[in-house]
Formats: sequence, structure tokens, C-alpha cells
Amino acid sequence: MTSSLYPELVKILKRNGCVFVRQGKGSHEIWQSPISQKNFSVPFTINSKPTANAILKQAGINEKL
Repeated sequence: MTSSLYPELVKILKRNGCVFVRQGKGSHEIWQSPISQKNFSVPFTINSKPTANAILKQAGINEKL
């Protein structure tokens, strides 16, 4: 099993101005992006780079893990 990508993902989100909104259901958090003006879900058990990159895309961030 791969290690969690959550810490690295959160660093990128914060660096791009995204903010934590609230705790979601289960292992998910709800974040908001100032770029896309959308809320999106971030699981803190994330292990998949394609999923992490999809979250960054939802946030309007062009960076990839």
C-alpha cells in the first residue's frame, strides 16, 4: 500500500489559497477554492495520485502530484 498523499495535497491547496470549510462524512473534508469558486471533497485517506490530481483540477489548480 502506498503512503497517504494528504499532507502533500493540502500543502498545494493552501499554497493556492484554498481553505478548509468543514468536516464532511467519514474520512472526507470539504474545502473551497478561490480559483474555481467551488467546494470540493478531500479524503484524508487519499492514496491515489490520479484521484489527488482530479481534486487539484476541481480546485482549478494546474499542478500535479
